[in-house]
Amino acid sequence: MDTYDLVIRGGTIVDGTGAAAYVGDIAVRGGMIAAMGAIDGTAEREIDATGLTVTPGFIDLHTHYDGQAIWSSRLNPSSSHGVTTVVMGNCGVGFAPCRPEDRPLLCITMEGVEDIPGVVMKEGLTWEWETFPEYLDAVEARARDIDVGVLVPHSAVRVYAMGKRGADRAPADENDLKAMHDLISEAVRAGALGFGSTRTAFDRRADGEHVPSFDVGSEELANAARAVRDGGGGVLQILPDLGTFGSSAEKCFSLMKIMSEASGLPVTYTMSQINEHPDHWRKLLHLTQAHNKAGGGLVHPQFFPRPVGMLAGLELTSNPFVYCASYQAIAHLPLAERVAEMRRPEVRARIVSEQPGNALLPMTAMTRQWKNMYRLGDPPCYEPDPADSVAAMAEREGRIPEEIAYDLLLEQDGRALLLVAIANYAQGSLSYQLEMMRDPHCVIGLGDGGAHYGLICDSSYPTYVLTHWARDRQGDRLTLEEAVKAMTSTPAGVMGLGDRGILAPGYKADINVFDHAGMALYAPRIVDDLPAGGRRLDQAASGYRWTIVSGEIILKDDQPTGEFPGRLVRGRQPAPVVREIA
Repeated sequence: MDTYDLVIRGGTIVDGTGAAAYVGDIAVRGGMIAAMGAIDGTAEREIDATGLTVTPGFIDLHTHYDGQAIWSSRLNPSSSHGVTTVVMGNCGVGFAPCRPEDRPLLCITMEGVEDIPGVVMKEGLTWEWETFPEYLDAVEARARDIDVGVLVPHSAVRVYAMGKRGADRAPADENDLKAMHDLISEAVRAGALGFGSTRTAFDRRADGEHVPSFDVGSEELANAARAVRDGGGGVLQILPDLGTFGSSAEKCFSLMKIMSEASGLPVTYTMSQINEHPDHWRKLLHLTQAHNKAGGGLVHPQFFPRPVGMLAGLELTSNPFVYCASYQAIAHLPLAERVAEMRRPEVRARIVSEQPGNALLPMTAMTRQWKNMYRLGDPPCYEPDPADSVAAMAEREGRIPEEIAYDLLLEQDGRALLLVAIANYAQGSLSYQLEMMRDPHCVIGLGDGGAHYGLICDSSYPTYVLTHWARDRQGDRLTLEEAVKAMTSTPAGVMGLGDRGILAPGYKADINVFDHAGMALYAPRIVDDLPAGGRRLDQAASGYRWTIVSGEIILKDDQPTGEFPGRLVRGRQPAPVVREIA
């Protein structure tokens, strides 16, 4: 009789391929799935999964845990939502390669783009690296709960190769291009999963300047793509200008096409429904489909499965009044004292009547979009009725939107949150996203875990997909099999992680066991667990009975177990030869 490390018995298996669910057992040995079907053998540990759903661990291919992976062994919120593999280094921002004198520049870049406080990075980053391979070694040295892969970041490479000229966005000459090519190839040979970049004007340093990779020439992007190919291959990630600043879909897509054709490698790019240009995404999708049909490197639009939004609140980075002079005069007060002041009629009258000053960063200037602003609530509602917007409420009540937003912020003793749907909600519905979800080349991502600590908490999206899209949504929605495939084998395929994302013998034993009927997602809340006492948004869920990484249980009944089997994923991983199911 065979013996195993772990056997999961009697669960409803949704294997990640999109195939119909079935009831069966899964046996694990040596961190791998050893057998499936009716398991007769014995095990050191057994899980009774009767009535529960068993899936592969989820994969989020767009995070920013570049700092958190250095100072923390837990990559939460992601690991609290069934995610067992994350990819960081996206959007071209990160901390390697980096000379000592350039550390402040990379930190203010990350502070501005990803809303990570400078004091947190100053306290938390250990800086025992200069080169990218040395950074990978530092990531690998820390035990953690889930696996991490890393993209080499464009802005860091540019500054390392070009110095101040790179930071100032000077055009790259032939020598610069060769230096960047060598750095990127070196990174891929050392284990980078590919290369990340950004071209959007929204991404700015904390001092308001554009990031180093903004508006670089197309040859620089093609050069980076060839460098990844020459280093052994990988994926190319980019955040383009999505039409917000007037570029056509054809101009936007030309960047992905250039990178794809220069290297023959897969490209994934951020695709959102921009409120001002609600059909721009569909034009991009059609261009993508035509390109992929013609052959060459596949292009994968990457989308977020609920509104792309900022959270506004009195404890957060931004709210509609954060740049009003009368609010700034009391912003330093502890929350309870600030709320008491804000409830004074004369203070309320001053703040709601003032026009805000100029915001240094574009993201924080967006919290006065009254038509796109909603009470988040608990449980949180991410597909609200347009009639519940701040603008609609103000019109019904004959008041100005500022008064409505002000009163909402004071709910829950000042801890209430507002959702500002800055994208993905132009028509007051998420129905259009089903077209993205069912396109074979689109991929869910953009959880942004490890970043935007005081603005968003999007890495909870796997629980949202399971509860809203595959259970609760009225009208058209996903089957559970579709939802699981979208978060497992699809992102694994895009990233070249062939060893995970499917439940089958020979695959990595990254597994979720959850109560789908009883699963719940709760409103984000502030916690103060960052270095230097820094604060961030966290978001809890319930219903995850067990989350397993490489055969070890990291989460039981929604609580971390203190096990840290997560590892650095060095480079693309081949798919196993799948044996017959027992």
